[in-house]
Amino acid sequence: MPFAVIDYPQIDPVLIEFGPFAVRWYALAYVAGLILGWRYARALAERSPWPMRREDFDDLLFWATIGVLLGGRLGYVLFYKPGYYLSNPAEILFLWEGGMAFHGGAAGVILALILFSLKRGLPMVAVGDIVSAAAPIGLFFGRVANFINGELWGRTADVPWAMVFPGAGPQPRHPSQLYEAGLEGLVLFIVLLVMIRMGALGRQGAVAGVFLAGYGLSRFVVEYFREPDAHLGFLAGGLTMGQLLSLPMILAGIGFLVFALRASPAKPADE
Repeated sequence: MPFAVIDYPQIDPVLIEFGPFAVRWYALAYVAGLILGWRYARALAERSPWPMRREDFDDLLFWATIGVLLGGRLGYVLFYKPGYYLSNPAEILFLWEGGMAFHGGAAGVILALILFSLKRGLPMVAVGDIVSAAAPIGLFFGRVANFINGELWGRTADVPWAMVFPGAGPQPRHPSQLYEAGLEGLVLFIVLLVMIRMGALGRQGAVAGVFLAGYGLSRFVVEYFREPDAHLGFLAGGLTMGQLLSLPMILAGIGFLVFALRASPAKPADE
C-alpha cells in the first residue's frame, strides 16, 4: 500500500482561546482575504478608466462581507446539506463549525455588487471586474484554511506528496486544498494581474469573464483529485456537485468575454 512521504502538519484550527471564545484560522482567513482584497481593489480603482473612486470600495467592503457570509452559508445549506439543515435549522447559524460554499458566496457577492452599484450609480460591470481581480486573494486564504482544518481532503493517491489526513482513514490522499489554493488563488491572481497591466480594465467584463471561467475550469479539474462529499457522492454523469455548479460559471465567463470583446475599449484614465 502506498504511504505518505510528507507528514500532514498537525495545526490546531484554533489559534487563541479566551475562555468560551476562540479565534480560529478559518475566521482569520476570511478576514485576511476581505481586507487584502479590499486594499487591492482600492488601488485598482485608481487605474480604472471608468468613473470610480477608492472610497467607493470602502463601503463596498461591508456589502461584500455580508454577501460572502450569507451567500456562502446559504449556498452550503441548499446545495450540500438541505435535508440535514431542514431538520436542524438552528445550526444554520453555527458558522464557526464550517460549511461555506464558494458558489453561494459568489452569488451573494454578485447580488451585493449589483445593489451597491445601482445605489451609487456606478458602472456595474466595471466594479465587477475589480472585485473579480481581488477575489483570488480570498480564495487563496480560504483554501489554506481548509488545509489547516484538515477538511475537504483529496482522493486516495500514491504521489510522493500525498498525506494522511486526520479523520480520512489511513490512506494517503491528494492535498487538494493546496491544489485549489494554487490554481484558484495564485495562478488566477497572476493571470488577472497580467491582464490588468495590459489594459484589460478598459474592456468592461474582460477581467470578470476570465475570473469566472478560470475559477470554473480550475475547480472542475481539481474536483477529479478531491474526495466527493460523502453524503452526495457522484451525481449526473459521474460529476461532483462542485463540477456541476462550476459549469454555469464557465458559461457565464465566456459570455462576459464575448461582451467585452465586442464593446469599444475605454481609454486609460491618465490620457
